[in-house]
Amino acid sequence: MFHVSSDRTGRCFVASSAGYSHAGHFSRAVGRGLASSSATASLTLALALTLALASAMPAHAVPDAQFQPAQAVFLKAADGDKSAVDGAAAAFASLLKAEPANPVLLAYSGAATSMKATTTFLPWKMLAHAEEGLAQIDKALALLTPAHNAPMQQGTPAVLEVKLVAANTFLAVPGFMNRKERGQRLLNEVLASPLLATAPAEFRASVQKAAQANQLAKK
Repeated sequence: MFHVSSDRTGRCFVASSAGYSHAGHFSRAVGRGLASSSATASLTLALALTLALASAMPAHAVPDAQFQPAQAVFLKAADGDKSAVDGAAAAFASLLKAEPANPVLLAYSGAATSMKATTTFLPWKMLAHAEEGLAQIDKALALLTPAHNAPMQQGTPAVLEVKLVAANTFLAVPGFMNRKERGQRLLNEVLASPLLATAPAEFRASVQKAAQANQLAKK
């Protein structure tokens, strides 16, 4: 559908250099046989408790030597390599255990978890993976404070990276999950942020690719 190369934030949720439309694949996979979604009370309570605990902890960046390999596996998964999905989810889950208050790790973990919906044909598993991943991303967004305007991973302001990963994921999930409007809003916030000029060139390029792919998707 589109021809957009993969980048460090998983923009290939929308398209890859091989022409693989991950957004369409993800949407079909999660949406197949599913008409609606609802979170259980126990999951909601668990997420609320986890968020409360994480909010009380200081957030620290993990070393690039640990972050970059996890991100590399994530990008393979986002580029349509299903064999890399579980590895990406496991890699960020492991990093998150050491730094549970790091919203960047939480966002990537949620995005990778949501991609697990593409690795099963069982509708209830698709929905469970998608909802779990989206809940993690919601938590990452809720953790953001003015302190996260500072760089966290690889010199990128944490607030921008979290919002871009969230936007990419929200724009990729099926419409019935009601995330596309928020995904669009988050992407616009990243594009309009004065912090974007301070981010590394690679990140800025990924933001532009995300914006271009989003415009193509609207046509």
